[in-house]
Amino acid sequence: MKDIQKRIEELTEQLNYHNYKYYVEDSPEISDFEFDAMLTELEKLEEEHPEYKKANSPTMRVGGEAQTSFSPVRHEVPMLSQQKAFSKEEILDFDRRVKAVVPDAKYVVEQKIDGLSVSLEYTDGEFTRGSTRGDGVTGEDVTENLKTIRTIPLKLKDNIPFLEVRGEVFMSRASFEKINAELEETEQPLFANPRNAAAGSLRQLDPKIAAKRSLDIFVFNIQQIQGVEIHSHTEGLQFLKEQGFKTILDKNEYSSIEDAFDRIMEIGEERGELYFDIDGAVVKVNDLASRARLGDTAKFPRWSIAYKYPAEKQTTKILDIKVQVGRTGVITPLAILDTVHIAGSNVSRATLHNLDYIREKDIRIGDTVVIEKAGDIIPAVVEVVTDERTGDEIEFNMPSHCPECGALVVREEGEAAYRCTGINCPAQRMRNIIHFVSRGAMDIDGLGPSIIEQMLDRKLIETAADLYYLNPADIADMDKLGEKSAQNLINALEKSKTNPLYRLINAFGIRHIGEKAAKILSAKYKTLDALREATPLELTVIPDIGEKMALSVVEFFEQEQNKAFIKRLEDAGVNCVDDTENSIKDTRFEGKTFVLTGTLENYKRSEAGAIIESYGGKTSSSVSKKTDYVLAGTEAGSKLDKANALGVTVISEAKFEEMIK
Repeated sequence: MKDIQKRIEELTEQLNYHNYKYYVEDSPEISDFEFDAMLTELEKLEEEHPEYKKANSPTMRVGGEAQTSFSPVRHEVPMLSQQKAFSKEEILDFDRRVKAVVPDAKYVVEQKIDGLSVSLEYTDGEFTRGSTRGDGVTGEDVTENLKTIRTIPLKLKDNIPFLEVRGEVFMSRASFEKINAELEETEQPLFANPRNAAAGSLRQLDPKIAAKRSLDIFVFNIQQIQGVEIHSHTEGLQFLKEQGFKTILDKNEYSSIEDAFDRIMEIGEERGELYFDIDGAVVKVNDLASRARLGDTAKFPRWSIAYKYPAEKQTTKILDIKVQVGRTGVITPLAILDTVHIAGSNVSRATLHNLDYIREKDIRIGDTVVIEKAGDIIPAVVEVVTDERTGDEIEFNMPSHCPECGALVVREEGEAAYRCTGINCPAQRMRNIIHFVSRGAMDIDGLGPSIIEQMLDRKLIETAADLYYLNPADIADMDKLGEKSAQNLINALEKSKTNPLYRLINAFGIRHIGEKAAKILSAKYKTLDALREATPLELTVIPDIGEKMALSVVEFFEQEQNKAFIKRLEDAGVNCVDDTENSIKDTRFEGKTFVLTGTLENYKRSEAGAIIESYGGKTSSSVSKKTDYVLAGTEAGSKLDKANALGVTVISEAKFEEMIK
């Protein structure tokens, strides 16, 4: 056992060292493969011998158990905000106020990271608590989420009795673009900017989600320290760096405010080249004793000020307006610009968002326009210089058919976006196939995104229907597959041909039609042929099928490419008939509506819902007076509260099992 304990200690120490070299110093000494092998070994040993797991184990970086809420944390040292300056005159005024109290004051200048301010507390060198700034006096305990940030040391180099530091959690521009691409792929709302993404990620109740978001941190201040004497800000940051923190350390000290302002301007020129966002530069008095003499106001320290950079703007010309088709079918107009340099990079394109935006600003091809980088990242047209118009400018109109596949482009009532309706659209192909094979649709085991991507790259498939014409030899040599796995995948495809009709309807990805609506349509029309002949009026008569849903169904089946797609599925032998005419023999829940909430011990909620529906009942996502039962598991939330308020019958999992015996 001592050998196991020793090995766990060795792996913990080695992995923490290599983690620091990779994430903080950006100078890795071993390969990712070697790091992952050691981490896997440590995870296995800790799982078998949890009594030997160290408090600073690197396995904590992947996130622990989900929390139900965040506890409040009162900051012993208030986390004050910064007074702001928008001009050189305001910086000079700040200098005059400081020099009136500390005539020989010297300054440091730092980048102002655009992120989320947090406090990190260490006791005897161990990370014990982390919290958000909140209102400056009271924040939230987000310790478990902060542990997932690899640039936060879980153990310091020295066993300092107590240390509290302040830092800024942020998301790099590359991570921001990656996460938004993933959200777009699954049709979830996008984050507006990296700061918004960092804040949303840090406040996830499930640390495992936070761990996947690649958050980072710069530590910029010592709030409290015991056992060590620190005399200046630069000395403090050097000390923190030696303890394992990632800091922005500019050792230059400025006696002249003019020199300090020159550095502010330099940082402004550099910001476009950084891998993270900044929204200003901070001027601070370096000497800590001088800071104490200057003191604080109720809102901000008198010894520092933040200079805020204006959004950089440039004037250029719109040469053309083209459209691009996103992964979800949304068609976005894009301004093709006469290239201009702005915020550190050359810009030749700018998003125009949608047609409403274009009409509101009266943007035309040939216009001279003012552009800026929103959040210093996304170029946007903010103004048209109408005085420059010659009369040759051309008004833009959205295309009636998709430029990628030729399918009809639609704009639904109440929406700003125009969408391509083509199931075979190259721009949407990957997403459509992923949805087709997903668990709620055709449920084809073993067919993940990486395999689909390889199939598309090799031109083995163009649509999901082509999957049913593959043979094991086509795919056996692909990454992550061998002969056995290839045959298993073919078997899974063959098995999926016998799926119920509702799964196929759901797999089509018809807008507004999910699994529940697919079941309703399957039960009503019994065959795909009958559904294809349905009119909007017939469809809207069906309970739970609204006008938008009806129009989406009709438009889907009218598309020529969709007709060809369905024909190929039929030729492959995919089931297109609902054979559940008499399958519901036990209708004990007929006419009853259930809402499921919380975590069930013996069932997934989807499994419990399937049981309810197999007995003729219905499931709903929201509680109302028409709800008959709320099945509540552990950690049930607002739905349970609403059920109690409305007097809806609440049943436990045990009661549910009695009802289905």
